[in-house]
Amino acid sequence: MATSTAPESKADAEALIPLFHLEKILNQDQSGRRITLLGSISRRPALLILERAAFTSSATSIPPLLQRITSLANLGANDIYRWYMSSLSPAAPPLPNASEPSPESTDLKLNLIYPCTPKHLAKYTRQRLRHVTETPEIYATHLRPWIARQRAAGRLDWIFNILDGRTEQEDVVLRSSWDTDDGFLLLPDLNWDRKTVSALHLLALVQRRDIWSLRDLRKRHVPWLRRLREQVVRGAGAAAGSEGVSEGVQEDELKCYVHYQPTYYHFHVHVVHVMLEAEGGTQNVGKAWELGGLIATLEGMQNDEDGLDGVEVSYVVGEESDLWKGLWGPLKQGETPTLNQAA
Repeated sequence: MATSTAPESKADAEALIPLFHLEKILNQDQSGRRITLLGSISRRPALLILERAAFTSSATSIPPLLQRITSLANLGANDIYRWYMSSLSPAAPPLPNASEPSPESTDLKLNLIYPCTPKHLAKYTRQRLRHVTETPEIYATHLRPWIARQRAAGRLDWIFNILDGRTEQEDVVLRSSWDTDDGFLLLPDLNWDRKTVSALHLLALVQRRDIWSLRDLRKRHVPWLRRLREQVVRGAGAAAGSEGVSEGVQEDELKCYVHYQPTYYHFHVHVVHVMLEAEGGTQNVGKAWELGGLIATLEGMQNDEDGLDGVEVSYVVGEESDLWKGLWGPLKQGETPTLNQAA
């Protein structure tokens, strides 16, 4: 059970951004729309992720960029995660007698992780990737105990805060079949600006806590997964309307998928607009499993208790991650994995 803490006010959250001191540029995506910064706030580490039309990667250009952030509005906060909308003021004031009007401020979305941890740095730093194949034996021997330790260490408290009604309730756009095995809630992903229809990205968090990842899914879960997909897709259209997306979203403009490995080990479904150009390869082979294909795979199994814990699963892992350093790297070198050794 998560510990109840006093919610952070919007004013407190907004006051953190001007205190950010840049230390290092961690990453920039290929399209140049998002940049990830390592810095500090009050001498504690923080990650700041900025999005816009394009960013330069010159360290000298970042401090002036941060100074141009105006009209800061906190969209929400949960534990160490905060997200904002703001504007970038023009880089320079208009010249006297200029024939053209001054450019309008540019919309900017900010995600702040403060205080951040070494695990956050490993996730957001540009790094070499590896493609690995996880056998049922590797999962049972190494991954399952490791996942159990993550859950026991309180890594899911922020998820349980949402499910238990402590945080982010103003962002919940649908709570369906609550207090049943079919229960789930739908809320915007922190990477959606909540107004661009082609970038729509929602998360469905299931209420049940016995399914940690797709590895826990069995053939007997197929009816539940079908109902979940139907209700999530139907609810996403209504959610888009509640967030001010005037164009509307039809069911065949949406797709659902789950991640493996996921960012956190509580089963959740991503529902996105088919036109979304996802950042960081989050819809790529080696990361995303389309929900319909996942259901078909389970449906083809022989017995109700047969599941995805009994098949090989391939995915991409970064060399800075715990999984590479503690499991896949040692296995590649013929050494004993250290993933579950006490720190």
